Amino acid sequence: MSSKELLERVRSRTWFYEFELPDGTRTKSYLPAGVEKIHATRAQLMNQALDAAVGTDCSALTAVDLACHQGWFSMQLAKRRFKEIVGVDGRDEHLADAQLVSQALGVRGFRTLKADLEDAKAADIGLYDVTLMLGLLYHLENPVRVLRLARSVTRKTLIIETQVVPHMSGVVDWGAHTFQRHMVGAFGIIDETEETHANEAGIHGICLAPSIEALAWLLKRVGFERVERLIPPADGYEQLVGQKRVMFAAHVA
Repeated sequence: MSSKELLERVRSRTWFYEFELPDGTRTKSYLPAGVEKIHATRAQLMNQALDAAVGTDCSALTAVDLACHQGWFSMQLAKRRFKEIVGVDGRDEHLADAQLVSQALGVRGFRTLKADLEDAKAADIGLYDVTLMLGLLYHLENPVRVLRLARSVTRKTLIIETQVVPHMSGVVDWGAHTFQRHMVGAFGIIDETEETHANEAGIHGICLAPSIEALAWLLKRVGFERVERLIPPADGYEQLVGQKRVMFAAHVA
């Protein structure tokens, strides 16, 4: 397929994202007006964190995009000229979309891998300098397992973003009233069991969303040595500014 035909194929439909195409046009997003700002805010925070963590020259680095969806953030990594970028997703249609976009944009060094991250092992994914996990964690029924997986496939830095629930702390009885434990965080159970057909929903339908404090604690406990919260600008996407979503950079060393 020629470059022109690829572009026409991409432009002929609506997308979750607004992709910037080589001829200066953009794809049309089916998101409600204003919601697409989440992507710009995530990308801004991601790039700032990567500038600080690995520098601006990424030509010798590799990256994996866990739950890559249609590949928009993988394409943002391509702008940084990563040597290799792997987009991982559990849905064939997402992987096909990501592959189509990468071809239309002329991105080299990008490939896709199908995997259900609830079941995948690190050996199935590989080891990469940078890992992205954006908009995934709160769609999982086994979030701690997937955080351990993310640590296992990350050589340098994980960039993670998720919806969060209100924090809960306090002391609870742990077997007897004379033996108690402190709560370090909380998870909220969200029901997506009737929405698993939707492209933006979880695959399994049972979703555990963490509090901000729970996620920060877990990132350290699964093996990241340094964890920093990425603070959005005042004019960023309202969910991130309002602390209904959160973004962290977690570093191996």
